[in-house]
Amino acid sequence: MKRWIWEQDEYPHFNYDLSKLEPLIEKISMEQGYLIAMSSLMSRDNITQRQLEALESEAIHTSAIEGEILNRDSVKASIKQKLGFKDIDYNKIDPSTDYLIDLLIDANSNYDKELNLKRLFGWHNALFPKGYSGFIKINVAQFRGEETMEIVSGRAGREKTYYVAPPRDRVEREMEQFLDWFNTSETTLIKAAIAHLWFVIIHPFDDGNGRITRAITDLVLSKIENSHISKLYSMSSAINADRKGYYHALEHTTGYIKKEDNHLDITYWCEWFLSTLYKALTDTKSKLGYIIDKTKFWDRHKDSNLNARQTKVLNKILDMGIENFEGDLSKKKYIKIADTTSTTASRDISELLALGCIVQVEGTQGRNVRYRVRV
Repeated sequence: MKRWIWEQDEYPHFNYDLSKLEPLIEKISMEQGYLIAMSSLMSRDNITQRQLEALESEAIHTSAIEGEILNRDSVKASIKQKLGFKDIDYNKIDPSTDYLIDLLIDANSNYDKELNLKRLFGWHNALFPKGYSGFIKINVAQFRGEETMEIVSGRAGREKTYYVAPPRDRVEREMEQFLDWFNTSETTLIKAAIAHLWFVIIHPFDDGNGRITRAITDLVLSKIENSHISKLYSMSSAINADRKGYYHALEHTTGYIKKEDNHLDITYWCEWFLSTLYKALTDTKSKLGYIIDKTKFWDRHKDSNLNARQTKVLNKILDMGIENFEGDLSKKKYIKIADTTSTTASRDISELLALGCIVQVEGTQGRNVRYRVRV
């Protein structure tokens, strides 16, 4: 029985229901337009900071999907070095993390370069510079070994095989076909979805297939958006937030979940992929909104001579987003955030009200009085 998608007679001629995908594509295109418009209102420093955060999130979450936990301080130090920041703790830079950041920046900024085996092998070497995955020696910067590549989970004796990749003697031919398609096909959102799926199907390496797959996805998305260094959002963060959905969509498409007909229909996968991309974009739009609100606020109050306590409290609220600061600002919360006394908090709040930095929430008074930052 031909169970796996690559065993089907017409593979790799994938098909999908475009009528189901077009509404999602339209929504995504609108969100991408919003991000471009919003970034035009941001300073260069704010954009660089957001790129740092997006790259940091991408590195941490693309590794977390594979069960590898990176040191956040090490990731941040590596990115700061790449982006030209001055306040860098070089002692925290880890070479393996540094190579991963190089890989991600290459995918996000050199998207007009051809994707070929030399480049992919370079990426693979960046992931495993010492030739080991954990304690296991693997083939690095070359295709996987002769043993069957299986995705297996479960306790010993009760393992489940979720996927079996094409045999080793097909990998060269599979990759040649994939790269020819990748380098000649139009750059679209559907291409991003197919490229992600197809590389996972081939599974050409002993390890690191998932991380390289997501780098390839970044390459396509970055070309669509003409990004530099990094997009302003992280696709891997959104995938990691729905890992169960991610694996279910792959299982539904690659053959673990059996289909009655049309084994090459990848509509389900494309819907999940595009929905996840849409969530990554909308989440980032909210964060950029907070940055713009914060910038406008401080432009308006740059001459207000606020003290350090007031600035700390206001920045905490603005960084979270006013609507996300649950329960609005109270004197009790002010005391806790500013680490100050009740008398000082009352005086600070009175000054903020007088300066128009905050307003009293309508319908609150006495001990239950609440305040909201005025943007």
